[in-house]
Amino acid sequence: MPTLYVTHPSFADHLVPPGHPERPERMRAVDQALEAEAFQSLIRAEAPLAEAQVATLAHPAAYVEALERRRPREGMVRIDGDTVMSPGTWEALLRALGGATFAVDEVMTGRARGAFCGHRPPGHHAEAALAMGFCFFNTAVVAAKHAQRAHGAERVAIVDFDVHHGNGTQSLVWSDSSVFYASTHQMPLFPGTGARSETGVGNIVNAPMRSGDGGKKFYEAFDEAILPSLRTFAPDLLIISAGFDAHTRDPLGGLELTAEDYGWMTRALMDAAGPTTNGRVVSLLEGGYDLRGLAQSAAVHVRALMGA
Repeated sequence: MPTLYVTHPSFADHLVPPGHPERPERMRAVDQALEAEAFQSLIRAEAPLAEAQVATLAHPAAYVEALERRRPREGMVRIDGDTVMSPGTWEALLRALGGATFAVDEVMTGRARGAFCGHRPPGHHAEAALAMGFCFFNTAVVAAKHAQRAHGAERVAIVDFDVHHGNGTQSLVWSDSSVFYASTHQMPLFPGTGARSETGVGNIVNAPMRSGDGGKKFYEAFDEAILPSLRTFAPDLLIISAGFDAHTRDPLGGLELTAEDYGWMTRALMDAAGPTTNGRVVSLLEGGYDLRGLAQSAAVHVRALMGA
């Protein structure tokens, strides 16, 4: 069964000020990496345009409406110090939601073995009614809730290996025992959440790393905390918040991962969740701000999703 790659040209139309790390070139770097011969068997699809109400699977309608009203006709609008809307942002947001829910549909109905959604802006910092950290809508939580409502998934796992903790994802599922959230991330670092003591209703596992930690420490965190908890949770669907900013080249973190480490983590997650998901996995692009590191890591990650 083939693996799906979902993206859209509009993701490059979400513009940011000069020098901003979450820039359109990120999307181009991923696209170019996945044009290599090793990826010719990918099914490629354009992310459909979701209705704005899809965002209400994770966010209050009043927040969604207020954010839509703030989209500029020209120039840029700062939502906070580092989260910016341009005229192309709104379409990019709706296509990110549309791509994620489409990927869930394809995977849950067995038309694809797994999917990688190459989109921007990222989403895991977005809280219920707060945009922050480059993020507006929490795409991972929307995808999880869509799987539950549209496909009857009883338990959905979200595993996040971005260098920054997904405070938004954690807060949105904090009291929801039907959604598991696990995160490896650097501490101390933005946004300041993600301590081991933050466990929700027993559905949250945080494995914070220190600056300078590399692959060995990540393998230990996965083997000792994340993978056993994931197996115990026994999800019907695995969603990966795939941030590649723990790569050693990345300017926003201090961890020392290599591209090959992301391949190991991806295969380990798929193996742990496989007995109950039957291989159903949807990966969503989050961070990754060094273009070379991002391209190499995304390529290794997608090859692992493909079973290579």
